[in-house]
Amino acid sequence: MNESKIKKAYAISKNIYDDTLTQTKWWSKLYIWFFWGGIKDIEIANKVLKMIPDDFAGKLLDVPVGTGVFTLNKYSMLPNAQITCVDYSEDMLLQAKKRFSHSKLKNINYMQGDVGNLEFNNETFDIILSMNGFHAFPDKEKAFLETTRVLKKGGIFCGCFYIKGQCKLTDFIVNSLLAKKGWFTPPFQSIEELRLKLSSLYSNIEIDNQKSMVYFKCIK
Repeated sequence: MNESKIKKAYAISKNIYDDTLTQTKWWSKLYIWFFWGGIKDIEIANKVLKMIPDDFAGKLLDVPVGTGVFTLNKYSMLPNAQITCVDYSEDMLLQAKKRFSHSKLKNINYMQGDVGNLEFNNETFDIILSMNGFHAFPDKEKAFLETTRVLKKGGIFCGCFYIKGQCKLTDFIVNSLLAKKGWFTPPFQSIEELRLKLSSLYSNIEIDNQKSMVYFKCIK
């Protein structure tokens, strides 16, 4: 996958990204219902964000941060946390920065970067959050290794993303449209393959899914 193609894809979608995920428009509801079987991204995002303690005051890495549409309320509740937001797309990162800055969140740092080559020391973060990212990462093996590397022993790795093998129509749309446009990047994992990968890196693994979206929590 050409990295410039990924950046271009997310730059093009920046004005409809939030509406699509939050299903605030009639067309976004139709898209989610028809192609994704009615998955409610907000519900999945809330399940993942509940994995982060409400009194969390350590270091958190959010990669990719996207536009921050799901994390704003949670981060507003974590004034003592040190949050670092990373995204490969400058457009997504800028939208997140505007959203968080508008809400006067002052404990957040921003960095354009590649999850496959994170510019942090080993065991830097207490929590790593990755929502809707791994299905887009070009080198998923490096992404898993890098997120594990920068997570402290006993730290939490949690997130959600697309998995194959749960809905034939969704798999078809992902491979014939979303992957070709650059929003998603193969190869994709099944829930069984993801379980094996996480089990090789983490302990106390919790995995569940809502149709073609998996959400998980692991302890290093």
